[in-house]
Amino acid sequence: MENIKFVKLVSGDTCIGVKDDEQNVLKDVAVVQAVPMGGSGIQIAILPFGFPYEDEIGGEIGWDKVMYVYAEFPEDIKNKYIEAKSGIRMAGGGMGGLGGAAPKGRSDSGIIL
Repeated sequence: MENIKFVKLVSGDTCIGVKDDEQNVLKDVAVVQAVPMGGSGIQIAILPFGFPYEDEIGGEIGWDKVMYVYAEFPEDIKNKYIEAKSGIRMAGGGMGGLGGAAPKGRSDSGIIL
């Protein structure tokens, strides 16, 4: 399994990517944004770090630009990152307590890609 890390950068961006220990960088970087839903929930948007100018997840950021590494994060976020990066759909559960809810008539986890 890849060394996937969920981090906060010194710029304030919340990102997910693959830690390359040899080069000391975070590769295949995606930005993670919480998007408020009307009412009581949120959706999570996983976008290429270079969005809107880049359409695919890629690039790298020096590990010295990481100020915080989340010790734990929902498996759904990791699965959706893998889906967005590879195009392979992963099986998953709920939002792991993030408060996300699917809109009426939909059964997805509320994660936007």
